[in-house]
Amino acid sequence: MTHGIGGSTAEAELAALKPWPNPAPAITPAERAERLAHAQALMADLGADAMIVGAGPSLRYFAGVGWNATERLVAMILPRTGAPVMVCPRFELGSLQASLGITAEIVLWEEHESPYALAATVLGDPKAASLAIDPALPFFAYDGLRLAAPQVAMMNAAPIVDGCRMIKSPAELALMRQAKAMTLEVHRRAARILAPGITTTAVRRFIDQAHRALGADDGSSFCAVQFGLASAYPHGLPGEQALAQGDLVLIDTGCKVQGYNSDITRTYVFGTPSADQRRVWDVEKQAQAAAFAAVKPGVACEEIDAVARRVLEAAGFGPDYALPGLPHRTGHGIGLSIHEAPYLVRGDATPLQPGMCFSNEPMIVVPDAFGVRLEDHFHVTETGAAWFTEPQPSLDEPFRPQN
Repeated sequence: MTHGIGGSTAEAELAALKPWPNPAPAITPAERAERLAHAQALMADLGADAMIVGAGPSLRYFAGVGWNATERLVAMILPRTGAPVMVCPRFELGSLQASLGITAEIVLWEEHESPYALAATVLGDPKAASLAIDPALPFFAYDGLRLAAPQVAMMNAAPIVDGCRMIKSPAELALMRQAKAMTLEVHRRAARILAPGITTTAVRRFIDQAHRALGADDGSSFCAVQFGLASAYPHGLPGEQALAQGDLVLIDTGCKVQGYNSDITRTYVFGTPSADQRRVWDVEKQAQAAAFAAVKPGVACEEIDAVARRVLEAAGFGPDYALPGLPHRTGHGIGLSIHEAPYLVRGDATPLQPGMCFSNEPMIVVPDAFGVRLEDHFHVTETGAAWFTEPQPSLDEPFRPQN
């Protein structure tokens, strides 16, 4: 019988939650200044005279502005030398000033004016012959820039953006550690509210409320709750399920702390595990552990994926993406985006470096039956890898008893 599952209620668990003690400090202006200087050095290597970064995770990274992209251009133009310039609708000026985490000139456009013409003016003073484009910039914004500044050569800013963001600082690691610890606590409490007949909707609602109670930015950043057969689909099935004895439970959820993401999956059984469930869970645990043990600076990202697959294939799963087996990559980078470069997948030869952060989730799918995914995150150290949170101890004990 699985321990730590059931026996409580959503009301009791929520009542016991308080805002997270000792929250991690915010990113400082000095660190953001270092990020801009690093970006400018990478721009020089790429041969870019300027770079434009639109609203989204990268703008938060460089400028502290945590806005999502809309049809209105809000962006930072960073020259290879000198101070950044923010392009913003005039009516958003007050909000931008309240959000901005760097020192920058601000240029404004009215609703009837072209922000791209304004950006072209910025690029012309001093004259820029080449512009690196944020890879997440919407196409319509790229097209507007292209038409407004036809004399400027456009290039992909991914080597600059990824070159900065994929190596996390100690301050970033602390924010991510908090987010992941919060989500693991939510997982622990979600397991306690399970009972026959509870719906996936009720569990998702509890998880969102619990993340909010702990002080996450906006509750759950995402939440997947899958019972029984639905767990055989990596991202679940549409509709609602009700929990029954013997169901495999797969919960994948996360939150944000100052924009930095958690993303943790736990898989266990409501009731007594079957022999098949136990066998697959044990192989999944072995594959996750082998991937973690293979992490060393200089090892190619794709090798971690290959290590996990070798464990699965030795146990009769696969090969490659064949089912029953692992239908997707072993892991993804994580930070201000829940999925970001680099990736633990065949074809990504990026060498591992200290400060890189990844998920480790070599899921096993058994078609028409169930799936098992154990997902935890690690960061690369000078000698190997370090977990942000402790992996699931066992199928029978999903969570360590608390003191």
